[in-house]
Amino acid sequence: MSSELVVWLLLVVLLIAALGGLYLIASERRRHEEVERENTRLLTEVSRREREQARLSDRVITAERDERRRLALFLHDGPVQNLSGIALMLDAAVDAIDEGRGEDARVIIVPALEKHRETIRSLRDLSFNIEPVVLRDQGFAPAVHELANQLGIVHTLQIEVDVTPAERLGEKEQVGLYQIIRESLDQAVRRGPPTRISVSARELADGALETIIADNGKGERRKAALEAIGQRVTTLNGRFSVEQGSDGGTAIRVVLPPYATPAAGDEPQRPRTRP
Repeated sequence: MSSELVVWLLLVVLLIAALGGLYLIASERRRHEEVERENTRLLTEVSRREREQARLSDRVITAERDERRRLALFLHDGPVQNLSGIALMLDAAVDAIDEGRGEDARVIIVPALEKHRETIRSLRDLSFNIEPVVLRDQGFAPAVHELANQLGIVHTLQIEVDVTPAERLGEKEQVGLYQIIRESLDQAVRRGPPTRISVSARELADGALETIIADNGKGERRKAALEAIGQRVTTLNGRFSVEQGSDGGTAIRVVLPPYATPAAGDEPQRPRTRP
């Protein structure tokens, strides 16, 4: 083999080695750039989620504050005022008894007793609306059925309920969805009143749970009331929309994410009620 051929072979080897080195350098640079892009994407996603979590926390705090204010206003304007009036009436009755005016005392005590019973009913209704015993003891579907029965009797209207799929939800989500349904029904009754309301729940293809509260009432729902429901849905990481029905009514649609349903082994256990 001539020395010239050897030189050419060495040059070819060196060229191949150089090209290989350049390829490795370029590949490493591309990999580094991809890692940098992925890190940037992850940091951006983390930052976005942190901002979303902060917004969600603010909404939760706002919703809880508004709920406390609503309860305080209800207690002040309702039961507290009633109890104050009952105390004054009983004072007057005691004075009448001391003065030997038994019939006057009876006239005072009878309405005082009725006001007392009215206060007990309002407090019982408040307790039921916050978290009914049937929800804790028997489950979500019986609680919604009981709520629908009460409203149907009081307002003489038909309320169809099919919410069995919502039994899959975790305890917190069941309580939250119950409050959403309660407020939606209350609004429907106040603004209409409708002659027909339906409450239905179904599982979507992706595992999410869709709940629809529809009515045929003609009145327009208040924006502030809808925003309050929307805030409750947001605290459950759900989606909320309102649609107008062909009959002039309204359909409120709530979609809770798949992870709102616990795994089979983590499903909430309801205490058994005594027969």
